[in-house]
Amino acid sequence: PSRLRISSLKEEKRVVHPSLRPSLFPYVPPYVKFYTHDQKADKPLPKSIQRILKWKLSTITPLVVRQTVVNSGFKLVRRSIDWGGIWGRHMKSICFKTLRDNQKINHIPGTFQIGRKDRLWKNLYRYMTKFGKKEFGFIPRTYVLPQDSKLLRAAFDRAGGKTKWIVKPPASARGTGIKVIHKWNQIPKKIPLIVQRYISNPYLINGNKFDLRLYVLVTSFNPLRIYLYDNGLVRFASVKYSEENSTLTNRYMHLTNYSINKLSNNYAQNEDAEACEGHKWTIRSLWTYLEESVNIPALWQSLIELVIKTMISGESVITQMTKAHLNSRYSAYELFGVDVLLDETLKPWLLEVNISPSLHSASPLDIAVKAPLVTDLLNIVGFHIPNMLHSEQAMQVGRKLGINSHLMFDNRMYVVGLSPKEKIKHATFCKLEDREFYLDSIIDDLTPDDVRHLIIYEDEMTQLGHFQKIFPTTETHTYFQYLEGSRYYNMLFDAWETKYHNHRSEGIRILEAKCRLQLHLDISLVEPRHTMICAPDTPNLYDDSPSSSDSPNTDSGSRNTVQKDVKKI
Repeated sequence: PSRLRISSLKEEKRVVHPSLRPSLFPYVPPYVKFYTHDQKADKPLPKSIQRILKWKLSTITPLVVRQTVVNSGFKLVRRSIDWGGIWGRHMKSICFKTLRDNQKINHIPGTFQIGRKDRLWKNLYRYMTKFGKKEFGFIPRTYVLPQDSKLLRAAFDRAGGKTKWIVKPPASARGTGIKVIHKWNQIPKKIPLIVQRYISNPYLINGNKFDLRLYVLVTSFNPLRIYLYDNGLVRFASVKYSEENSTLTNRYMHLTNYSINKLSNNYAQNEDAEACEGHKWTIRSLWTYLEESVNIPALWQSLIELVIKTMISGESVITQMTKAHLNSRYSAYELFGVDVLLDETLKPWLLEVNISPSLHSASPLDIAVKAPLVTDLLNIVGFHIPNMLHSEQAMQVGRKLGINSHLMFDNRMYVVGLSPKEKIKHATFCKLEDREFYLDSIIDDLTPDDVRHLIIYEDEMTQLGHFQKIFPTTETHTYFQYLEGSRYYNMLFDAWETKYHNHRSEGIRILEAKCRLQLHLDISLVEPRHTMICAPDTPNLYDDSPSSSDSPNTDSGSRNTVQKDVKKI
C-alpha cells in the first residue's frame, strides 16, 4: 500500500504537456500549444492534423522559432500556399490583403512608423510639440537630413562645438553606418541621415556604457494590447567610457551593438544567464546587480511608460493601415525590439525600435532569454488548426482528442466589420467625453462583436508566461488623451478591466454564458469588407522600404539542412 501511495503521488506531480490547449469559452476552437526547444507534447497530434499544420520558412526565420514550431507539431515548408504561420520580413502593406483568413504573420501593416528612425522621430516630435517634453521628451533631439540641415547647422552653431552627435542611416540596424562626431564637416550633407544628440552622460557599470534591449509584443493596435517581456538583454560597450573628443572614433567605447563589440579584442563572452560578467547580461541579472542601490520598480515603471508612449506615437497611422489592409483580426501581430539607454540619473532614453529584432541565439544566455520569449509569444497570439478537414473527419479527430465541437479555425471569430446595431453603439460611445459616462454602460449590453474581442483578450491573458500586460490596465485610460480620436475598443477594454481586473472569473462566466448561446458567432448582419483571396507564393510580398531590423539572414539553404538545423539548439 505504501508503494501504491508513493506511485500515485508521483503521478499527481507529473506535469502534463498537451498538444492543444482549450479556450476558456465554449464554441471557440482550441489553440496549438507551443513548447520550447527542450520540450514536446506528451502525445503528438493525429497524423491528419500534422499534415495540415504547416509553417512557411522565410530567409530570416530564426532557428529558435523553427525549433519551437517543429516541437509543437508544425511541418516546415518552403513552397506552399497552405501554410498557417510564417516568421519573415515585413510585407508591403497592400500584400496583407492577400493573406488567407487562417494565416498569421509576425508583422502588422504600417509599423515602419515606429521601426524607421526618421518616422519614429517625426511621430514622437509631433507628440512632444503637442504635449510637452515632460511627457514625450524621452528621445534625444534628432534631425532628419537633408531636410533638417539648416536646423542642425543652427544647433551646431549654438553649441559651439561642445556637443557630441551620433550619425545613423534612417533604416539600418546592427550598428551599420553609425558614428559619433563633434564637428560640422564630419557630416555627409547630401544623403539621407539621422543626426541625433549624443547622450554623453550614460549610466556606467564598471566604467562601461550599456543599453537595454526590451522585447514588446503588440497583438493589436485597435484595441491597443501591449505586452512587455520581463527579461531582455543588457549589451555593454567593450572599452571603458571616456567623454574626451579624441575617443569618438572608438566604436567599441561609444556603441553598444553586439554585432560591433563582438569583434573587439576586449569583448568577453557571458555564457551564464544569471551571471553579471562579460559584455552581455540579462535584464534580470542587471536588476539583481542594481537592486541595493536603485529603485527597480520605479525604473521598470518608467520603461513601461516609455514603451506605451512609443507605441501610441504610431497608433493612428497603423490603425488606419490595419483597417485598410487586414481582412481578419487573426492575421497579424508584432514583436518589437526597443533599445533604451539609461543616463547617469537613470532616465531612460529611447534609441531606436526594431520591427524584426534578432532572435539569433549564439550562446546559452541568448537561448535562456529568447527560447521562452518565442514560446510565450506564440502561445499568446494563438494559432488554431486550419479549417482544412471535412466535417466528418474533423468530428472523428475531435472525439479522439476529447473535443466535442469547433476543432478548427472559425473565421467568424475574427471577422472585420460591424452590424448596423454595433455601428450605432460605436458612434454613440465615441461621442462621450467623460469616462464616467461609459464605464458601466458600455459593458451592460455586450454585442457579438464586443464578445469576440473580449474572449480573444481573455484567452491571451491565460498565456502570459514571462510577459507582463502593460496595456490595457485599470490605469492606462490616462493615455487616452494622447490618442488621435476616440477608440471604442479601448473604452470597452477600459471598462472591462475596471470592473473585472480583480474578479476575472466573474467576467469570464459572463462571456461563457454568451458563448454557450453562440452569440460570438453571430455575423448574420455583418457585411465583410473584403473578399478573401489566396496568398501567392512569390517573393515580392515583402516591403522594399527599409526599416529597422536587426535580424540576420538565417536561411540555411536546402530543405534537408533546415530539418537538421532545428535539432541544433
